[in-house]
Amino acid sequence: MNSRKLPSEPRRVFAAAKAPSQQPSRVLVVDVTSPSWANTCSVLAEALENVLCLACGLAGACRVPLLSLYVVQPQQECLLPFTQVKENFARIQACISELRSLPAEGCFPQGGNGVVQAVQDGLQQFKQYSRHTAAGGSTNSSVEITVLTSQPSREMVKQLEKKLQDVDLVSLRRIQIIEVLKRDFLQPEDVEQCVAAEEPSSDMAILGMDIEVQTVEDNVISLEMLFKTWLHDHGTEREQLHLLLPSGSFGHAAAPKNTLMCLKCDLQERLLEPARLSGPAEGTGRAADPSSPWPSPALHKLRVLKALKSEGVCESVLYGLPFIIKPTSCWQLDWDELETNQHSFHALCHSLLKRKWMLLARHEPQNTGPNWNVVVHPYFVIIPSDSATLLVKAVASRELLLPSAFPTLLAEHPERVRGPIESALNSLEVEVAYNPLHLKSNLYKYLKSSLYKPPHRQQPQPREQRPERHQPRQPQSRAKAAVAPLLMAPSPLQTFRPATAARRGSCEGSLLPKEYEEFLQ
Repeated sequence: MNSRKLPSEPRRVFAAAKAPSQQPSRVLVVDVTSPSWANTCSVLAEALENVLCLACGLAGACRVPLLSLYVVQPQQECLLPFTQVKENFARIQACISELRSLPAEGCFPQGGNGVVQAVQDGLQQFKQYSRHTAAGGSTNSSVEITVLTSQPSREMVKQLEKKLQDVDLVSLRRIQIIEVLKRDFLQPEDVEQCVAAEEPSSDMAILGMDIEVQTVEDNVISLEMLFKTWLHDHGTEREQLHLLLPSGSFGHAAAPKNTLMCLKCDLQERLLEPARLSGPAEGTGRAADPSSPWPSPALHKLRVLKALKSEGVCESVLYGLPFIIKPTSCWQLDWDELETNQHSFHALCHSLLKRKWMLLARHEPQNTGPNWNVVVHPYFVIIPSDSATLLVKAVASRELLLPSAFPTLLAEHPERVRGPIESALNSLEVEVAYNPLHLKSNLYKYLKSSLYKPPHRQQPQPREQRPERHQPRQPQSRAKAAVAPLLMAPSPLQTFRPATAARRGSCEGSLLPKEYEEFLQ
């Protein structure tokens, strides 16, 4: 089968998000003076390590370009200066191990302004790092700061408002104050709704910027979902999708037939693409395609052709990863236009849900130059939900469809056959809804083991391969002889120094079976 990728492949059409330089750097400030730090420490370290191994293992541009970590105990301490996340997982693991080893609760008094000092120091550190790397062509110009604490968030916002009045905040995109709540009676595996970042949060306008205040439970899943928001696109410089609908005749009966209504939207990934994770699975060794970069600044256009009855769409003709469509939050649009666009989007979602319709749409070509003699049109279905979002999935066209025979289902079956089947089904546990948080694939363990690179140590050469000494050996004093082994011993800091070369071979591969990958192509 030809391995060339078709333009209709969803991940080629909707390479979601922005250019790498537009993903913000991250500063994480952890307040270890919290009374519940002993319980929070282990779950925080596990959640952070899980998400950062995903960020390191994803092919293409790193979605978390730079990371710095501070702890407040009660004075701030920088455990990790700004570090490129890619190719530095061993160093990040060492920092997380140090975080785990911090003393338990009660060792540090609460109070003080250590968190505010850490925020100020993080901003100053980013400013210095940006100046240092500007000569090398780096264009990363924004930073987001996340503060994890169990102190009342309102009080912390007041401290930030007071202390940051005279600080240059041009490079600061956002501050998140995450108040960690202790839930001893709630275990992570029992959490059904734990995506704290998707819950409504309160924003406070301070110093011309927004400070976002959220609450999150102190379990691995909740904190993991919080950190996974770092993997989303955070650029709001322009909208990513234009959804083109026929204007109809409402309000302008004499409008031309080809007049289109444009809803300006943003695209968001629902899932990480397994093929972009550097690790083999199911016996296949195919690597993720680096030529399909995750960020894409292109503006996509979907032209709605017709409506479909929801019960009339067969699941077997839908393929590829789904994307979520939301009304755009582009800051360059006028406020009135943003509000009108959002209301129109919500009206569309409500009407589709009420009518039980889906929409069939065609992806309009981005390049209509002379080199495009024949344009391949990918098609998609747009599916409503009971939320203010739409789901878009690729749908097969005539050229991709293979003949299939669907035999008629028999109405009656012999009891000797039906009995064992009914008994087997009755023994299964039945769940009302599928919750992916209940399933583990050991992907985190695999990525951590494959990304970890032990420190490089030079192997001793065989005696016969050692270069001959042409200089006569000088006599060595007794003091020098005692100090020499200490000087030759590796420094403890070298233990955590990451290798510079990327691991090849078994670390690269697809997490999808080869047959499914070929089907997508």
